[in-house]
Amino acid sequence: MKQDTIDFGFKKVRVDEKEKLVAGVFDSVASRYDVMNDFMSLGIHRLWKHQAVARLQVRSNHDVLDLACGSGDLALLIAPKLTSGQITLSDINNNMLAVAKNRLIDNGRVANIHFSQANAEGLPFQENSFDRIIMGFGLRNVTHKERALASIYRVLKPGGRAIILEFSHPTNALLSRWYDTYSFHVLPFLGKIIANDADSYRYLAESIRMHPNQESLKALMLSAGFDSCEYTNLTGGIVAIHQGIKY
Repeated sequence: MKQDTIDFGFKKVRVDEKEKLVAGVFDSVASRYDVMNDFMSLGIHRLWKHQAVARLQVRSNHDVLDLACGSGDLALLIAPKLTSGQITLSDINNNMLAVAKNRLIDNGRVANIHFSQANAEGLPFQENSFDRIIMGFGLRNVTHKERALASIYRVLKPGGRAIILEFSHPTNALLSRWYDTYSFHVLPFLGKIIANDADSYRYLAESIRMHPNQESLKALMLSAGFDSCEYTNLTGGIVAIHQGIKY
């Protein structure tokens, strides 16, 4: 049976509306995205990203895809590791891609770097194109997660590694209650004060709650074809790093 509606945070919207609604969220927050990340995570997001890049195990000759690249902070960590390899930054949102492009240029990263505006559900790359793929805090915003994971698997080379860094579900009940209070009261307040946009950050909090938990995401990756899937919880499960290998 064809699916007519899908989650947009806690709301149900038509399937064909979600992509446009998510685009509106990121159009709204693009210019203040990095500042808000620091405020809402107390800077811990930088540690999460360093750990995700370490798990990626990039070699100097690798071709890397930074999917849902956002403002380009993961690419800034990966690019210095590449000498003969290259990195492609891809995002569905043109405003976020522009922020990433300007940021890498400002940091002197112009060699072996490419940009592609693309939907993760149908990546415009040939099969077996990339040695490594990383997706940071983007999967929960995709309309059909299973299609995105299948698309990632298709463009990953045999022997390649995919890393999904995403908000997840706390493993401790006390931490979970604190996290709910922070997410639904403090986070929208910060969004209003810093980015003049409480609604977008309320959506981000809701989208995290609707995202599959650690085991469910692992199962989705296995269904997409990945082997040796495993995950590591960070900060008590608030964030998780999922890893899949393509044999």
